[in-house]
Amino acid sequence: MTPRHECFTPGPAQAIAADFAASVPVLKTERLTLRAPNLADFGDYRSIVCTERGRFIGGPMSREDGWYDFAGMCANWVLHGHGGWTVFETATDRRLGFVTLGLEPGDREVELGYIFLADAEGQGFAREAVQAVRDFGFDTLNLPTLVSYIDRQNTRSIRLCQALGALEDTPADWDPADVVYRHSRRLS
Repeated sequence: MTPRHECFTPGPAQAIAADFAASVPVLKTERLTLRAPNLADFGDYRSIVCTERGRFIGGPMSREDGWYDFAGMCANWVLHGHGGWTVFETATDRRLGFVTLGLEPGDREVELGYIFLADAEGQGFAREAVQAVRDFGFDTLNLPTLVSYIDRQNTRSIRLCQALGALEDTPADWDPADVVYRHSRRLS
């Protein structure tokens, strides 16, 4: 049985939630649509963070901790004016993953974070989505830089940051298990 907090509240509350979600910018790329997360997305989020797939981001998490992580990603929109998107393949409406411009306890700067479902890997979806969110952060939010906090063993994520032109910029006092990659605005 689905816990109550994972279900929509019917009536006016559901309409208010939809209206709020509509205020989150929708990003589109050649193959992808990125929109505000909603309750229907939590199952896929949970299938990442509450399984071995979440090992590089503090997981596997309990269902409750996964919920708090998901809710935090959503709450960043209200608290900071930036937050998470759910990523879909436009042609199929298949949910692929999540990308965020987030701030969590311990973050020193706005993080460009991303997690994707296993069946979305190896097709360039992550790169396309992360690039769209990075560009939104620079072009719309006028952020001078973004960082990605990455577990040193997460070689796929490190390669993605490098492919996007990010450079390692790990502070000397940083947790040795992690690296920091800096995404800088490109000036023409």
